[in-house]
Amino acid sequence: MNRIKQVAAGLLLASSGLAASTASAEVSYNIGYASEYYFRGILQKSSSASAGADFTQGGLYAGIWTADVGDGLEVDVYGGYGIETDSGFSASIGATGYYYTGQFDDKYEEINLNFGYGMFGLEYSFGKAGFSSNESDYDFLAVTVTGENGLYGKAATFGQDADGDYLEFGYGTTVSDIDLGVSYIISSKELGVLNGEVNSLGEGQQSEALIFTIGKTF
Repeated sequence: MNRIKQVAAGLLLASSGLAASTASAEVSYNIGYASEYYFRGILQKSSSASAGADFTQGGLYAGIWTADVGDGLEVDVYGGYGIETDSGFSASIGATGYYYTGQFDDKYEEINLNFGYGMFGLEYSFGKAGFSSNESDYDFLAVTVTGENGLYGKAATFGQDADGDYLEFGYGTTVSDIDLGVSYIISSKELGVLNGEVNSLGEGQQSEALIFTIGKTF
């Protein structure tokens, strides 16, 4: 991975006069359930439970999250540093590792860049995926628009050795400290192959999914 470029970008942000929050250290825990667990437009498992823990102090953050993927567990470890200005501009740089206790998949390790302003968010991530000891490069770009009423829309695409894109539309709200969400995902033909959507010739077809989620943070 070209980590030098990403570290340089983070240093530039930190030296540009943008101040980070000075909030005290905080630890939170979360549990959740999804009718179908999709990640970046790709089906991981139907009916999946999850749990995680997060630590934040000022602009620093770190956490761990795990989900049932059928053949063992997915375990994500992440951390980074973020800033936010009084004008509402936000930026962060971090790293995420995706690991598996079973044979569901191999590891993924990536660098994450996020920028936000008002209702708009931009994510760029890039890293390496290992499949049977053969590494491949990938990157991921997503633009998200979020409304104050809980509605959101996202357009995302993969690049380098990976291919495919998807659209996601959803709504999230909190009722009596319980987080509720619904989303509709339309994945391209390239991702449709991974989601099991193929025609009689084995060619990938566009896939669609309606997902319901419920969770709670402590």
